[in-house]
Amino acid sequence: MKGIIVKALSGFYYVAVSGKTYECKARGNFRKSGVSPLVGDRVEIELTGENSGIVDRVYDRKNCLSRPPVANIDKLFIVSSYTSPKVNTLIIDKMTVIAEHNGVEPIIVFNKCDMGSFLKWQRIYENAGFKTYTVSAESGEGFSELEAELKDSVSAFTGNSGVGKSSILNRILGQEIISTGEVSEKLGRGRHTTRHTELYELPFGGFVADTPGFSALELDAFDYELKEDLENCFKDFKEFKENCKFSSCTHTKEKGCAVLEAVERGKIEETRHSSYLAFFEEMKDLKPWEANKRKK
Repeated sequence: MKGIIVKALSGFYYVAVSGKTYECKARGNFRKSGVSPLVGDRVEIELTGENSGIVDRVYDRKNCLSRPPVANIDKLFIVSSYTSPKVNTLIIDKMTVIAEHNGVEPIIVFNKCDMGSFLKWQRIYENAGFKTYTVSAESGEGFSELEAELKDSVSAFTGNSGVGKSSILNRILGQEIISTGEVSEKLGRGRHTTRHTELYELPFGGFVADTPGFSALELDAFDYELKEDLENCFKDFKEFKENCKFSSCTHTKEKGCAVLEAVERGKIEETRHSSYLAFFEEMKDLKPWEANKRKK
């Protein structure tokens, strides 16, 4: 039987197959091969009881994240809110870079549209080539479009605590499955309420993850592959960087840089380039041997 791992807890893997979930253990040969099943893995199981089984095989992954440990994510929905906390373009751009680097489609969601207009930020990200959605978890505004985007995909939500990720998911799922936390007035962010990675099956097809790890996604400044891939993670640079005067252009200060010219002409949003400069500065001095040493 083929299914998808929707939860991993205390050595057990919970595998969804055609609407039913089986509690499974993994065969010992996975440990020998160095393969550890992850939430999101497409697997084959052998039944050992009415509701139990053994994970026999893990199919090839399209992508894999280590923090949080999850595989085969199709879309990453990056959530911001109008206030408490307010929109932070640097954080959004950081999440888009992580998604692009891992072969996941980033999608921007602005929650709490009942509190004010997101048009300024929508323009920034639509001009940069991203899909954007404005919703209200309170009123349900914009949810039909968001659900259509989620349909038949394996997705995850990320963003600062307090932006309403769990509230959005509870409305989509139709019940209070995921705990929500109050926003701290002092910190401007919510208390973490989700404790482990779990995929929830959507009523209209597909799965969505809720996990504290996605709230804490960070750039790994010691990832040399990410450093080398950074400019490619800004897809709005693509049509311009090919016209740079020098093939080794870093798009930071060089004369003849087509990306910088595009920023000056308003073809690339200033906030996007500012984020790129911040990430470039953070990673610019990393050498391959330093990255390898850090990983050991």
